[in-house]
Amino acid sequence: MIKGDSAQTLLGTALDGGVLTVTLDRPQVHNALNPQLIAELTRLFREVDAREEVRVVVLTGAGSTFCAGGDLASMRAAADFDFQENVAGGQAIFDLMAAVDRCSKPVVGRINGSAFGGGTGLVSCCDLAIAVEHATFAFSEVRLGLIPAVISPFVLRKIGPGYARELFLTGEKFDTLKALHIGLIHQVSSVETLDDAVNHKVALLLQGAPEAQAAAKEITRMGEQQSIDEQRLAMAEILARRRASREGREGMSAFLEKRKPDWQGG
Repeated sequence: MIKGDSAQTLLGTALDGGVLTVTLDRPQVHNALNPQLIAELTRLFREVDAREEVRVVVLTGAGSTFCAGGDLASMRAAADFDFQENVAGGQAIFDLMAAVDRCSKPVVGRINGSAFGGGTGLVSCCDLAIAVEHATFAFSEVRLGLIPAVISPFVLRKIGPGYARELFLTGEKFDTLKALHIGLIHQVSSVETLDDAVNHKVALLLQGAPEAQAAAKEITRMGEQQSIDEQRLAMAEILARRRASREGREGMSAFLEKRKPDWQGG
């Protein structure tokens, strides 16, 4: 078990066999996002890219809630901030979402309970998300006179504008059945089988080549930013580099020689 450096850390971390489990650790306030937690989580996801021993990141929450969104005490304090201070606060939340979204390692959301506002934003940034069957979700900002502005680019990419319009405007809670239908999550599990479901996906991810997985994540972003004509050359060049890479050569040799590639333990 590897805990954060500070005794006051709001994150729990545990590294086991290349899998880094990151736990939002504010169960007394349903893992709500305050400035310290936002900063710690952003820093961790930025640092993970350089940690070769980390193959997969599992993101979860302590207690019975994944993440309740913005911390009420922080939101009350923000009411007295000036415009630039509020802009900086919004940018910090955006930077957190971007750090999770852009992490080169596969990120699995172990959604152990409900997620609201920024918590649902975090779910949308995970590559894979498995939620317990009783979890509920909401973009409830409009009911507070706010909007999910800084998380919206990440949510829109995940569920599309059609569903986002409905959920952003109503602020209504929705269940795992709808979350699955709109593509926010990928699988629903009972509480008893949640860890088995997560471990199954992690095992599948560990079979993939690390650099190839990072490249696979990158092409999904490129596909959203480039025209189909621009993608023709860009994707062909990426594929050519992968075929010539050490991983590409090792993977093909292992296949032909009927053995495991070295990233699977030989």
